[in-house]
Amino acid sequence: MIHEISVIISLGMMFILPSCSESGRNKLQDPPPVPVTIYKVEPEKVVYYDSYPCTLTALKEVGLRGEVTGYITDIFFTEGSRVSKGQKLYEIDRRLYEAAFKEANENLKIAHANLEKVQRDVDRYSALNKQEAIARQRYDYALTDLANAKSQVSVATEEQEKAKTNLEYSLITAPFDGTIGISQVKMGDLISPGQTLLNTISSDDPMGVDFVIDQTELNRFSKLKAMKPASGDSIFRLMLPDNSLFSSNGTIGIIDRAVDPQTGTIKIRLLFANRDHNLRPGMDCEVRVIHESEGLQFKIPFKAVLEQMGEYFVFLASANKVNEVKVVLGPRVGDGVIIQDGLKQGDVIVADGIGKLVDGTSINIEPPQGKVNYSLKY
Repeated sequence: MIHEISVIISLGMMFILPSCSESGRNKLQDPPPVPVTIYKVEPEKVVYYDSYPCTLTALKEVGLRGEVTGYITDIFFTEGSRVSKGQKLYEIDRRLYEAAFKEANENLKIAHANLEKVQRDVDRYSALNKQEAIARQRYDYALTDLANAKSQVSVATEEQEKAKTNLEYSLITAPFDGTIGISQVKMGDLISPGQTLLNTISSDDPMGVDFVIDQTELNRFSKLKAMKPASGDSIFRLMLPDNSLFSSNGTIGIIDRAVDPQTGTIKIRLLFANRDHNLRPGMDCEVRVIHESEGLQFKIPFKAVLEQMGEYFVFLASANKVNEVKVVLGPRVGDGVIIQDGLKQGDVIVADGIGKLVDGTSINIEPPQGKVNYSLKY
């Protein structure tokens, strides 16, 4: 029985020993080095932009409404076109207002003629009264007639001004240079004074660009407003809805008077020249405000950064191995990112191939493919 147990143990050891030997050999064999490319960290002057959502707004905009009643008898403009200050836009039936103005002019002439007659009578009676050649009562009557005649002239003048104003209101003109929209009325439509909206006209050069900033940034923007912009200044850029960059640069026009106590924000209005009239009120765009940090910055390829549970790491390359180090990221700059903490000048990091790395992985450094450029492109 003892002999049988010894045989079984011996046979078991024959299978176990080769297996252990094979496991030991595998443990001694390291995985092959991971091919990577590297990037040397050097300080450089970096200029980048802060982005803010914004809305385009006209500096002047007015809804055109009729001030007199009547039917539209003429439209003088092309919808959606640019119009000039004083240009004729709409005509409301003018016949009644022309007749009223003509009648008011005639009444004013009659009132002036009557005043002149009464004035002559007063002058004559005044001389006779001094000589006591007429009754005092007649002279008093003449003075009363003069006062009445002057009053009639005043009333007739007011009526003439009213008729003139109504006649002018029957012809609607552009209050300023700008772009007019689609007409809300057609030929023959009846206009109610002060109620019927005819059209809307808005200025378009320059164009306002409104956005909000946090109150903590107010001091920065106040300094920017006080600066005299240089020729070709690119502090404020405008990114259009199609992701193209607007050709002109902006300046600060207005910083609102107060901070919104509920949101802690304040409105900023930039001004952009719009000579080609490509900007339209109501467009949703993106303002980019230059942020030139003081001193030099460390900028590395963004693809060299590994994110884990909301924290960021890079792999330092040293002696053909890598060390995982935690970094603090700043803003993105094109294909790169600013490193605020975690790296120092001269550090060598892995730029390509981080997906196969862990702390302590062996690496094989390869030359980068093509020219690497992580600069900001605008």
